[in-house]
Amino acid sequence: MKNYDLIVVGAGIVGLAHAYTAARNGRSVLVIERDAACLGASIRNFGFVTVTGQRPGDHWRRAMRSREVWAQIAPQAGIEVVHHGLWLTARRPAAAAVAQAFMRTEMGEGCELLTPAQAARRHPALRTEGLQSVLYSPHELRVESRTAIPLLACWLQQALGVDFAFSEAVLEVATPRVVTSRATYHGERVAVCNNADPGGLFAGEWKNDGVRLCQLQMLRVRPQAGFALQGSVMGDLSMVRYEGYSELPEAAALRAELEQDEAASLAHGIHLIAVQSADGSLVVGDSHHYGAAPQPFASDEVDQLMLRHMNEALHVQDARVVERWVGIYPSSPEVPCMVKAPDDATRVVAVTGGSGASTAFGLAEEVWKAW
Repeated sequence: MKNYDLIVVGAGIVGLAHAYTAARNGRSVLVIERDAACLGASIRNFGFVTVTGQRPGDHWRRAMRSREVWAQIAPQAGIEVVHHGLWLTARRPAAAAVAQAFMRTEMGEGCELLTPAQAARRHPALRTEGLQSVLYSPHELRVESRTAIPLLACWLQQALGVDFAFSEAVLEVATPRVVTSRATYHGERVAVCNNADPGGLFAGEWKNDGVRLCQLQMLRVRPQAGFALQGSVMGDLSMVRYEGYSELPEAAALRAELEQDEAASLAHGIHLIAVQSADGSLVVGDSHHYGAAPQPFASDEVDQLMLRHMNEALHVQDARVVERWVGIYPSSPEVPCMVKAPDDATRVVAVTGGSGASTAFGLAEEVWKAW
């Protein structure tokens, strides 16, 4: 039996980030995934590596570092960076005040606050009529999640020698022994990155942290031929959701106004994110519904609200919805990620705020250095 320096449970982005970090440091790695391929939250999101707006402090720094790692390894792994940058539109004066306050923080470094006319010249796809300002960030990048994750796994295997065991459910972790539905493995260390499964391995580690499941709805939209985004797009509702904005004192007035104007969207946890794929289609979302067992059914009301926000933000014409899906990830009201240590050789890791693609590489480096 081969002895591994690290066994990773879960082939989502958090697990792959831990595998990459260990392999880059010269360690032998095995990744065990219960499905035949990664099918969870990591391929059902925007592929939007978001820096601007992340929770201030450590989480924002994780995002900055993760963005650097994505930029380094994407070309090596054959992963296309579809576009760069973020355009955050401020339609209400209260939203413009939040954007101005953000620019005064350390997280505003490198960003620009544009007038509507300046934004229109640089990004013609934006509907700038009626806007107060546009916050532009150069930090973000976007990959296509459903292709990037398998390409990353393939590159880890071929270039860094990471082993993979797919279609194996892990039944027991008693480091150094890991027992699956097919075999028993030996690893000096084990990183359990199974999305904080509430009924799975180490479920007891999360019982005092308020972890619940969050379900999101997303759409793929086909705009008119020639439509092109210059980067990812968000709006006023994003400023009361992303903590880099929402924790600013100026955000209170914006939230009060949105509670009057956009009560339905807030009730469904909707805020606009629109990104573009290489084939020209747009990925649009998203909503957030919480509970112990969210129902796997999409709502047309939610879809129509998201499409309205898209149409208000972008010059799209005769857009057609060509795909709909839902995703589920763990969420905690307290912290955006958690690292548990059941023993010296085992770590249980989860990103609990839906920002796995944005922060996993930075988080994995922190876990490895502290281990």
